[in-house]
Amino acid sequence: MEQKSATTSLRAGLRKSILTSLVIGIAVIILISLFSDLRAVGDDLLAFDWLLLPLILIGTVINYWLRWLKWDYYLRYLKLDHSIDHTTSGLIFTAGLVMSVTPGKMGEVLKSFLLRQRNGTPISRSAPIVLAERLTDGIAMLLLMGLGLTLYPPARPLFVVLVVLTVAGVIVVQRQSLALTIIRLVARLPFGRWIAPRLETIYTTTAQLLDWRILLVSTLLSVISWGFECLAFFFVLMGVGSEPSWLLLLQATFIFAASTLLGLVSFLPGGLGASEVSSVGLLLALVGVSASAATTATIVIRFCTLWFGVLLGVIALAWLGRHSGPQDDRAVLDISEVL
Repeated sequence: MEQKSATTSLRAGLRKSILTSLVIGIAVIILISLFSDLRAVGDDLLAFDWLLLPLILIGTVINYWLRWLKWDYYLRYLKLDHSIDHTTSGLIFTAGLVMSVTPGKMGEVLKSFLLRQRNGTPISRSAPIVLAERLTDGIAMLLLMGLGLTLYPPARPLFVVLVVLTVAGVIVVQRQSLALTIIRLVARLPFGRWIAPRLETIYTTTAQLLDWRILLVSTLLSVISWGFECLAFFFVLMGVGSEPSWLLLLQATFIFAASTLLGLVSFLPGGLGASEVSSVGLLLALVGVSASAATTATIVIRFCTLWFGVLLGVIALAWLGRHSGPQDDRAVLDISEVL
């Protein structure tokens, strides 16, 4: 009875999270469409070259595949892959995409719970993988954004701030004495004795993943993977009538990377609102398309990346749920508590 209640609670929590984000996403689309002329946006969507859709989705799928390779690489590097074959690893990664609509995508720690279901890996051991994924994705986006920084000089101050914060964070993690000092200070706080040991476990694992050699390999993989979504955005811009050129590809790369980063640092669920508004604004400023075309391009790329990923995540999570057993009871309970 308790198991059934926990599973019901988990499903209800997931539905609530996805539906809330979906409502916010629809509201954002309506608002930017109204700003751009709702009828003109509708006309542009009808006129969109939908023959390019397979290329757009292929770029997105390649991005997911390469990001799964990074997840799987981390998993096996930390030797957390006991009883986890590549198919199960892929399903766990894909299921995590359902939480892309959480603040900063940190809800993807759901993957740690799913891993615990399968082989009992402590969450504090695998959760740092999600942190390392987000960090290397952020670095990759900064590098991709940097490629087109000359296109939009007003973005330079934000770029510098993000680079400084990223470098500072990596240095803190790699300076063991500094990190342990911070953890000891935390231990003196109320409830610190309970939190500090877990922070130390998380730190130890994170430090392993942010070793310079591992960091370079995973960042390179991230640059390539997110580069394919920038390419997908390039095809989207072609779909709204922009002439293909190297300049358009550079503009697409800069705009997609910058808007994704702004959505990430906004800590809004899925970057909803921040990513869309910045994408439309940058398209108007750099590419010179109409407001309705900029809105149409933004709507298409968000559905083909963010919401396509959520859909795949729902399918993978449902598959894993049907193949879970009684040994998963405690993990299910933990997930429902987090949600």
